[in-house]
Amino acid sequence: MPLTDLPHDARPREKLLARGAGALSDAELLALVLRTGFAGKSVLQFASDLLGRFGGLAGLLQADATALKSFKGLGGPAKRAELAAVLELARRATAEQLKARSILDNAQAVKNFLQLHLAGRAHEVFAALFLDSQHRLIEMEELFHGTLAQTSVYPREVVVRALHHNAAAVVLAHNHPSGNTAPSQADQTLTQALKAALALIDVRVLDHVIVAPGNALSMAEQGLV
Repeated sequence: MPLTDLPHDARPREKLLARGAGALSDAELLALVLRTGFAGKSVLQFASDLLGRFGGLAGLLQADATALKSFKGLGGPAKRAELAAVLELARRATAEQLKARSILDNAQAVKNFLQLHLAGRAHEVFAALFLDSQHRLIEMEELFHGTLAQTSVYPREVVVRALHHNAAAVVLAHNHPSGNTAPSQADQTLTQALKAALALIDVRVLDHVIVAPGNALSMAEQGLV
């Protein structure tokens, strides 16, 4: 069922124009991108099923072309391409925010940015945001990939990448696939080890953010950095 077959007051486009994008659910926003469902399934149900399959928006943002192609209704390249384009626009828009102003003025944007990139991963990924002297984003790099339980992080490699970017500060980040963002003792020990290593080259660690689908925790806000 296409959106045009829905009752007027139930159509996501009309609802968005009348009340703003914030009034729409994730499924309604996604339905606007998908536009049509398929035989036996309305576009809103299609969008809901898609979010359910990938664990919400965070998981959908991490889905690769193969995973999308396997989902019924996304077999054609046009719809997959449109969806991939929208998801990439979301990542780039958030990155632009961080490059334009100090991350200290935009802490929530940092969390949003990291969730877009890391929250839906099935395995742990350790990343770093390299920042200039005004704490604006230079580049984000995924540095280490691990298992569901742990990842091996080498301070020397983080130092090398900080020097490569001529960074003045960094924000560390990793995901917890378990969904629990509480920092472990190992997370705290690693943070202190990286602070010490980066201090030798005059690079500050401003934060260590732990993300999971639908949640993000700042260790700096917890007094742990």
